[in-house]
Amino acid sequence: MHTTVQLLAQAPAQMLPARSLMAFTLASHIILVPLGVALPLITLIMHGYGLRRGDATALLLARRWSAVMAVQFAIGVVTGTVLSFEFGLLWPGLMGRWGDVFGIGFGVEAWAFFLEAVLIAIYLYGWRRLPTRAHFLLGLPLPAAALLGAFGILAANSWMNTPRGFSLDSAGNPVDVKIWKAIFTPMFGPQYWHFVVAMLVTAGYVVAGVYAVGWLRGRRDRYHRLGFTIPFTVAAVCTPVQFMLGDSIARQVFHKQPVKFAAMEIVWDTDTHVPEYLFGRLHPDGSISGGIRIPQLDSILAGFHPDTKVTGLTSVPASDRPTATQATIAHWAFDIMVGIGSLLVLLALWYALVRLRRRRLPASPWFFRSAALAGIASVVAVECGWITTEVGRQPWIVYENMRVAEAVTSTRSTSLWIVFGLVVVIYVFVFASFLAVLLKMRTRWRLADAAVGGDVPPESPETDTPYGPRSTVPSAHARGEGTPPPTGGRP
Repeated sequence: MHTTVQLLAQAPAQMLPARSLMAFTLASHIILVPLGVALPLITLIMHGYGLRRGDATALLLARRWSAVMAVQFAIGVVTGTVLSFEFGLLWPGLMGRWGDVFGIGFGVEAWAFFLEAVLIAIYLYGWRRLPTRAHFLLGLPLPAAALLGAFGILAANSWMNTPRGFSLDSAGNPVDVKIWKAIFTPMFGPQYWHFVVAMLVTAGYVVAGVYAVGWLRGRRDRYHRLGFTIPFTVAAVCTPVQFMLGDSIARQVFHKQPVKFAAMEIVWDTDTHVPEYLFGRLHPDGSISGGIRIPQLDSILAGFHPDTKVTGLTSVPASDRPTATQATIAHWAFDIMVGIGSLLVLLALWYALVRLRRRRLPASPWFFRSAALAGIASVVAVECGWITTEVGRQPWIVYENMRVAEAVTSTRSTSLWIVFGLVVVIYVFVFASFLAVLLKMRTRWRLADAAVGGDVPPESPETDTPYGPRSTVPSAHARGEGTPPPTGGRP
């Protein structure tokens, strides 16, 4: 019988719906994560630029981005809370047995979440109500709070990949927990910095992509030029750094999780002079069809020499490694992520060459078309990174300590499928509402800009000067109405 079919037949009925539900909610939530982690920093860079240069356009952009940041945070609360509940409801075996070891990461993330909520509220409130310097300084902890949340989540995930900081008693239960070792596992550093820089790259390209589309549609004013330049520069600077970090984490996986590396590179037998396959499909008998075969390259990339020995999937029993299908999924996700990263490096180099040589933005429409697509491509790369991480670790939920099948809930599979359907419907509504709110904000801002024209920031009750009281509301006589309202604006 086919090995994959055998393993599926042995798995609990709850496995497929539980994993499908978790995968869907995680894939949905991660779309919002780059803006949640990196948009506060990008906004504060624009804010600081505006204060330093006395630039009202930069301050207006920062204020509008802070509004987007708040809306994104509200939606992220919904999707993130669902994920938190799913850990306990779908995987009680994991949390019941190992929660005392790695649960501190979720605790850190919860504290960071509350801190970020308070800081965002203060930052939004302060635009018209606080002195400029005090307002900016109160916003500075926002990026740190966002990074602290990422710290907690990545600490938990890296522990699942390389569990440390505990001993096992005679019954196989963890005892003698050492919190610091459980947090700072061998994979924590590579995973954390790879993730953080990925968020900066993705958020920068996503925000810049909005203004690149405006540029392509003929909006060549300073508002769009500045709105594109600062986030794109952040992303372009971080892109080659991310490429090097990606190479570093792949090498760490090679040393710390050799079977996962074998799945990522679809290596069947342990050997030297292992070829690299770009895409391709692994079959249960170890053969590979399709793809582009590059002789010896996998060994060279892993250890800088063709004699480097690469561990194959067959080094462990079939029950302890990803199936051929799972290995192919992890391999494709990894190749897509690396391919997108390579293209983004080229785009960043294009931008850097023009900026350094000509002191201006590239003039080619193809550059702005590429920049508009870079945001979407970087989100896809983030999704592929998580697919590689999670699928490549199968069948382990805690690497080499607990299988996914041992952690899954005993709830009836039919009930899980019903919940999955309900969650999909709710998430469609939530994300549609998110998009509708963003489009409404964009329309309101565009109308306000059109009322003024040119590069001058608009001054209306909604999009007023960033600091100070709102503009005076016109009197009833000026509007041609009967009873005049109270004069003056709100503070």
